[in-house]
Amino acid sequence: MSFKVQPKGFATKSIHAGQDPEQWKSACVIPPITLSTTFKQDAPGEHRGFEYSRSGNPTRNVLEKCLAALDNAKYGLTFSSGLGATTTVLTMLNSGDHIIMGDDVYGGTNRLIRQVATRLGITASFVDATNLDKLKAAFKPETKLVWIESPTNPLIKVADIEAITKLSHSIGNVIVAVDNTFLTSYFQRPLELGADLVCYSLTKYMNGHTDVVMGGITMNCENLYGRLKFLQNAVGIIPSPFDCYQVNRSLKTLSLRMEQHQKSAIKIAKFLESHQFVEKVLHPGLESHPHHAIALKQTYGYSGVFSFYIKGSLKQSTAFLKALKYFTLAESLGGYESLAELPSIMTHASVPVEDRKTLGITDALVRLSVGLEDADDLIKDLENALDAAAKV
Repeated sequence: MSFKVQPKGFATKSIHAGQDPEQWKSACVIPPITLSTTFKQDAPGEHRGFEYSRSGNPTRNVLEKCLAALDNAKYGLTFSSGLGATTTVLTMLNSGDHIIMGDDVYGGTNRLIRQVATRLGITASFVDATNLDKLKAAFKPETKLVWIESPTNPLIKVADIEAITKLSHSIGNVIVAVDNTFLTSYFQRPLELGADLVCYSLTKYMNGHTDVVMGGITMNCENLYGRLKFLQNAVGIIPSPFDCYQVNRSLKTLSLRMEQHQKSAIKIAKFLESHQFVEKVLHPGLESHPHHAIALKQTYGYSGVFSFYIKGSLKQSTAFLKALKYFTLAESLGGYESLAELPSIMTHASVPVEDRKTLGITDALVRLSVGLEDADDLIKDLENALDAAAKV
């Protein structure tokens, strides 16, 4: 069995959607960076589409059109960070509303919900989104939002997005948002599976060069677009024109980069699965993954981020991470360079200890972001580091 077949045309859209030179008087082929904060009006209240750069910016518009096209969406919006996008979604809610969250989500999302949203009177239930019975049982009359990651961070669980959206929409007027950061619109398009919102940390694979912090949301619903567009301006969580230019540039090579990330990562995952000092590898492309069949059903492939359990505990995982040469010990993922991190102490340290214990985010869990280096060099690097850890 294999992943879904990628329809033709993705790379073409990434290069041309929103980029028409005719929209500029100069007919420049590469969209310009518009740094102006304000725009001349022909008469009071009469402008040519732009008033103030927070409300709208030509460079940002170009990127938002391209993002939407890649998700086969009608609308796209960008924000100052992935968490900025999440915050904007949360500001659609009111005090007393309830959220159902996947139990295994990015540590920053977990912190935002537990330590910020709850202070504003919004309640949340953290549930294993791969268990539909538990998910259904979590709904309340006041539930307004279901937020899931698939695959999850850092345990790489794969939820059945289509089943979740059907369940959620059958219960009531509930918005289903899917964080698609790990796969991008190249490998997974949740709107096609019934989701209402697709949310991104564009910082990761979509930008892919580890030099921009940005978030994004795509959608088909005009009402949701209007509400989020209003909040983008009212709350002011916007990206800079220069950063928009950078991400727009990066989307042009997204398909090429994702194919290489996938190719190298599965090769490395198979190597780790065969290594005697590795307890378990969590990669949906492996037949050993518990949600392998779901991944094949709903995605067009897989990226370069996955996790594994090293034998031992903190002493061994630390020795392993310190011995790496090409994998840099650092947070984040999705860049051309390979990264490795320890979620229990780094990206997910803000998750309550008992929750980490229940989920399996132990000191032996290592998350890798496989970059674009030669896969054999990365395998040798991992092999040497595992040998060093085994001697501790």
